[in-house]
Amino acid sequence: MMKKTTKINTILTLTILILSASLDNAVLGLFPPLFSSISEDLNINVSAMGVISAVTIFFSAISSIFWGYMADKGKRKPLIIIGTFIFTVSTFLTAFSQNYFQLLLYQIFTGIGLGCIGSIGYSVLTDFIPKKHLGTLLSLWGLSQGFGGIAGAIIAPIISTHSTWRKPFIIISIIDFIFILSYLIMKEPEKGSTEPELKDLHKEGIKYNYSIKLSHIPEIAAKKSNKWLMMQGFFMQITIGTLIWLPTLYASKIRAEGINADTAAIAAGYFYGLLQMGGLSSTYFGYLGDKIQKKTYRGRALLTGSLILAAIPLYVLMFLLPMDNLKLPASNEPFLILISLVKQFFTNPWILLMFILAVCATAAQSANTPNWLALLTDINLPEHRATAFSIANLINGLGRSIGNVLIGLVLKFTSSKLSEPYNYIYTMVLFQLFFIPAVYSYYRVSKNSGKDIRKVKSTLKIRAKKLS
Repeated sequence: MMKKTTKINTILTLTILILSASLDNAVLGLFPPLFSSISEDLNINVSAMGVISAVTIFFSAISSIFWGYMADKGKRKPLIIIGTFIFTVSTFLTAFSQNYFQLLLYQIFTGIGLGCIGSIGYSVLTDFIPKKHLGTLLSLWGLSQGFGGIAGAIIAPIISTHSTWRKPFIIISIIDFIFILSYLIMKEPEKGSTEPELKDLHKEGIKYNYSIKLSHIPEIAAKKSNKWLMMQGFFMQITIGTLIWLPTLYASKIRAEGINADTAAIAAGYFYGLLQMGGLSSTYFGYLGDKIQKKTYRGRALLTGSLILAAIPLYVLMFLLPMDNLKLPASNEPFLILISLVKQFFTNPWILLMFILAVCATAAQSANTPNWLALLTDINLPEHRATAFSIANLINGLGRSIGNVLIGLVLKFTSSKLSEPYNYIYTMVLFQLFFIPAVYSYYRVSKNSGKDIRKVKSTLKIRAKKLS
């Protein structure tokens, strides 16, 4: 009976964390399709909207250091409730921004709340997920974040077209408030509860009572595998940070076909969602990483690096491909636009080819999140994981923020030389170059991870003997 209750609690907690991650990341997805509407309403340059996204990501990353350290020190449930509350209130207030300063301020607090949800969510999950399913189940968490962003990008233009840009933020904040209540029933696992080396310890009811100290942070940062994983994340996220401009690119391409701006905005949101379908393969690549990792500790990193390398030409070709002969209804009815768009996949070879390239590119890229998270988990001790994740998240956030800011600057330059949509196309192509050092970093991770994983296992075995 107790075993059944534990299983139910595990499933319930995993479901809450996965759904919450999806919802919270929807806010990041709301902005890109609304860049034009917000900038027009608040009377600011559209290029400045990239800074808003960058600030949200940056504060999410920098605040996660605090949240992660506190999670490694003690109880995590109260922290995630506080963080979600901050996120919910600031998202709600974003909808009432009257100027650029207010928008920026509210998004700073949104980022702070998001940083808590990410780092603590990861920490709790790694103490729930058995090692043999680590990549597979972490992929669901990562996938939910990605598809939350996509969902945000899809619903934003649909709702705003029939209302204002403010309404999507209000809706998400209200739904998110419900999740604060759901956290109250969430069960927090014991640290290290899924470690094979600590299995007997937990069976005997002995707690793994090790916690992080400030003096451990340099040790975490100095670990070779951590350093290269963080380097990988930095370069990867520079490019990922620019992909939030995909709806803008699609809208520009659609307008170039003579389609009105409102229809283009809705269709671009659909394009963004449909062309991200390759991300669904994240779970498979997480599973594949789990399988390969059993054979060699180098496997997960080499698999992921190879797939990211394959994504580069796929993205470049997809960006360059025109949307010739695209036909959409003149009305702003979302359903009619969607039906028409789906028909194009069967009747328009350009759109079909774009779909195939995009799905393959996003599929290859989707291998990154589950395997990156699984590697980070394997190479760090249980009481170091939230902090290691937070430091890595800070560096990732820095990369993504740089990507957001850089693309605004590059876009400003290309826009002075090229007309739409070519300014967006060549800017997006240029930023794919940052995938190359990300791939090299994975190669270096593969060279060092085995040693670090074995050290973690050895340390846990020694501690288990001491505590038993």
